[in-house]
Amino acid sequence: MTYLDYNATTPVDPVVLDAMLPFFRQHFGNPASRTHVYGWQAADAVAQARDQLARLLGVSEKEIVFTSGATESVNLALKGAFEARRSAGGHIITVETEHKAVLDTCDHLLRLGADVTYVTPHADGLIDPEQVEAALRSDTLLISVMVANNETGVVQPINALAQLAQERGILFHTDATQAVGKLPLNLSDGLIDMLSLSGHKLYGPKGVGALVARKHVKLTAQQDGGRHERGRRSGTLNVPGIVGLGKAAELCQQQLMTEALRQSALRDRLEQGILSRVPDAAVNGNATHRLPNTTNISFAHVDGERLLDSLHELAASNGSACTSATTEPSYVLKAMGLSDELAYASVRFSLGRFTTDDEIDRAIQHVADTVSQLRGHS
Repeated sequence: MTYLDYNATTPVDPVVLDAMLPFFRQHFGNPASRTHVYGWQAADAVAQARDQLARLLGVSEKEIVFTSGATESVNLALKGAFEARRSAGGHIITVETEHKAVLDTCDHLLRLGADVTYVTPHADGLIDPEQVEAALRSDTLLISVMVANNETGVVQPINALAQLAQERGILFHTDATQAVGKLPLNLSDGLIDMLSLSGHKLYGPKGVGALVARKHVKLTAQQDGGRHERGRRSGTLNVPGIVGLGKAAELCQQQLMTEALRQSALRDRLEQGILSRVPDAAVNGNATHRLPNTTNISFAHVDGERLLDSLHELAASNGSACTSATTEPSYVLKAMGLSDELAYASVRFSLGRFTTDDEIDRAIQHVADTVSQLRGHS
């Protein structure tokens, strides 16, 4: 089977695994143990990982809060900011195509008295600063817009949106889960206040992530019990996971540009190969402002459920892994104006570090043969 679902999760890079292994048995100490060498070794490893991630993102290591993953990071950012600054306002702006980690957290805040505006993207999945500016109110507390969409790969104009927020004294958070390690992200200009990420999207382990929260950002902790991570997130640190995240960040920094060029060439090859062989197929999302590894293609005149079931030689998806259990069509594609039928019959192909030319060629042939067979049966 050819794996083209890297946006759902990535395999742990062998170099990352090698870095992690000693911290399960040999260096197993708790970094909060300050009186012996086991604790010191663990603390040093965490500090190194913090520095590796800080270098990738252009931030201070003191601004990194380690978490269990991007979902926890998003919850801490949105809930923590709302609770810490609620007296200054309760209005939040986000986008209809955000990941469920953001949308569900906003739903929770609605029940706590927040007011949320959901911006509708254009047909290509992009929003523009004018749309966000039109939604601003005197009590707007926070704007949360993802860097890159997990289903379509569409990349939003984050710097322009963050600049808009900064000029008005509004906090700006971005879910960068799909972008970290794929796009150059440097927060040294100070525009982005908070950024969420997850290790398993960049060839690190599952169960570890981080929230970048700049020094001026006040957050109410969502998890109490020891005041770890400068009081922002209590709990014994996942040392092997953090070591893996740090090494993964270091590898991404070294390979980012070469992998972006290689994967974008493979993506274009996959895309053009499918479109040239399959009539009535179309790419969803902006063709320019997108991730180098992602394409989302709809296939007209095909039953969507049967399509994915029939692509038995491919690991791909019709949306986010977090919503794969639902039978509803993709809310992201529907927000972009696609019909239920086309949203059902759309497939996300996401490539990665270990994708090869041969795999792309096999995928093209398999998709073309499968769609042709399904249309013949219908």
